[in-house]
Amino acid sequence: MSNIIKISAYFTTKNITRGFFIALLSASSLYLDWFGVVNYFLNTLLGLLTFYYLLQADKKVWFWFGFFMATLWFWWLSVSFKNYGFAWAIPIGILFSSTIFGLIFTFFGTISEYLASYHKSLNLLFKALILLIFSTIHPFGFDWYKPELVFTNSYIGIEKWQFALVLLSLALSIYKKQFLFLLLILGAYPYASHFKNTEKLSPNIALSNFHINVVDKWKPERQQKHIGMVFNTIDQAIAKKKSLVILPESIFALFLNQQPNLMEALLKRSHQITIVLGALYLDGEVPRNSSYIFKKGNYTVANKVVLVPFGEVNPLPDFMGKIINDLFFDGAPDYVAAKTPTDYEVNGKTFRNAICYEACSEPLYEGKPKNMIVISNNGWVIPSIEPTQQKILLQYYSKKYGTTIYHSANMSASYIVQNGKIINVE
Repeated sequence: MSNIIKISAYFTTKNITRGFFIALLSASSLYLDWFGVVNYFLNTLLGLLTFYYLLQADKKVWFWFGFFMATLWFWWLSVSFKNYGFAWAIPIGILFSSTIFGLIFTFFGTISEYLASYHKSLNLLFKALILLIFSTIHPFGFDWYKPELVFTNSYIGIEKWQFALVLLSLALSIYKKQFLFLLLILGAYPYASHFKNTEKLSPNIALSNFHINVVDKWKPERQQKHIGMVFNTIDQAIAKKKSLVILPESIFALFLNQQPNLMEALLKRSHQITIVLGALYLDGEVPRNSSYIFKKGNYTVANKVVLVPFGEVNPLPDFMGKIINDLFFDGAPDYVAAKTPTDYEVNGKTFRNAICYEACSEPLYEGKPKNMIVISNNGWVIPSIEPTQQKILLQYYSKKYGTTIYHSANMSASYIVQNGKIINVE
C-alpha cells in the first residue's frame, strides 16, 4: 500500500503541470524554428527559464519533465512506423521513449534529494552537474538530447564551460536568493569562436534537393522515373559548369554496386563533375548504408559509422532484437557500421562524409573537420519536427567545431551551415 501511495504522489495535477510547463519551455525554441521564428532574445530567455525552474524542481517534477521533454522533442522517432504499416504502434513508441527519459530524470532527481538531506547546496550542484553532462548519456545509443541545444540560436554560447557558467549562476541565485548572481551569465556570451571557419564557400558546388516520399521511392514501377530525375540533376549541374554535385541519402533505392549499367553511366559523367550520392552497398553479404563518390572515372564508397537505433541497428540484446526485427522489419538483418569516418578530397578541399542521423553525433566531428558533406533522407519521419531538430544540431556542431556543412536532403530543405549560420540554397 505504501508503494502505491508513493507512486500516486507523482500523478498530481501540480506535478504534471509543472513538468509539462518546463518541458514546453525547453522545446519552445525548436517549435518556434519549425514555424519559421528564430529570435535570439526569446530563445535566450526561454532557455534560461527552463533551467531556472528545473533546478528548483523535485524528483516528481523531474519525472514529468523528462517524460514531456521526450514527447515534445522526439515524438517523430515513431513516425516511421506508418511506412511499415504499423501506424497503430506510433503511440506505443512515443510512450516507450517518453517513459525511458522520465525514469532517467527520476533516477537523478532521487539522488539529488538524497544529497539534499546532507546539505541543500549539494542538491542544486548535483542537478547542475547532471544537466551539464546529460549530453553524454545515450539511452539505447540515441544521442540527440543535449540540454544546451536550446542556446544554439541565442546570446548564450554552446560550449560546455559556457553552459556550466549558466548553470552555476542560476544555482547560486536560487541558493542565495540573490539575482545579482545572474550577472555571471554575461560571461557565457559567445564573444568569439576559437574554431571559426573563415574559408570562402565554393560557388561551384551544386547542392540538390528532392521530394520523393519513401513509399514511392521503394516501388519498382517508380524506379526508372527516379533514376531519370537523378541523372537529369547531374546533367544540369554539368551544364552549369559545377565541379561537384551532391545528392541525398539513398537517392538510389537499391544496391548500387550491383547495378553495372548505372555504375558505368555515373563513372562516365564523373570525368566532367565529381558526384556524391547515397545508395545501398552490398559488401559481400553485408548490407551497408553508404555514400558513393564518383571522381575522374573512379569511385570510392564511404560507409555509415553511426547507425540509427531501431531503424538501422537494434540496440537490444540479440534475442529481443530478433523479435523486433521479425515483427516490424520482416526479419531484415541490421546494417553494419564502418569503424571510422571517411574523409575524401574534391578540388583541393577535404570533406568528412556523413549520412543523415550520424551528422548529429559527436564521433563524426573527431579531429574538427573543416568541411563536411551530409546526405539525408528525411522522408521516413515526415511530417514531423525532425528536419528542424536536425538543422539545429548541425548548427550546434558547426559552431562547436568550426565545420562548414553542405547538406543535401530528400523531403526537407537542403542548405549550407557555416559557423552555425544557415545559408539557404536557391
